[in-house]
Amino acid sequence: MNSPLSPLADYVVAIPEEASSKTASGIYLPDNAAEKPKTAKVIATGKEVKQVKSGERIVYKSYSTTEVKVESQDYILVKEEDILATVK
Repeated sequence: MNSPLSPLADYVVAIPEEASSKTASGIYLPDNAAEKPKTAKVIATGKEVKQVKSGERIVYKSYSTTEVKVESQDYILVKEEDILATVK
């Protein structure tokens, strides 16, 4: 997927994944009780990013992102140092 955003330096552009509205035991949560998503799919990386590639899914610190909406699509910008893990 091509990104309309070109990240600089050590920033990553990603699309946040939806948080589940249902618990493992089958209980549905109201929108205001659900946690913000903490996983996302990487679509572009800055030139200084070394450990993450486009197409990978990441886990990131939830309060360390900048949220942007471009052409009705939500994106996040996150520094590579705020990415905690990749999801296999």
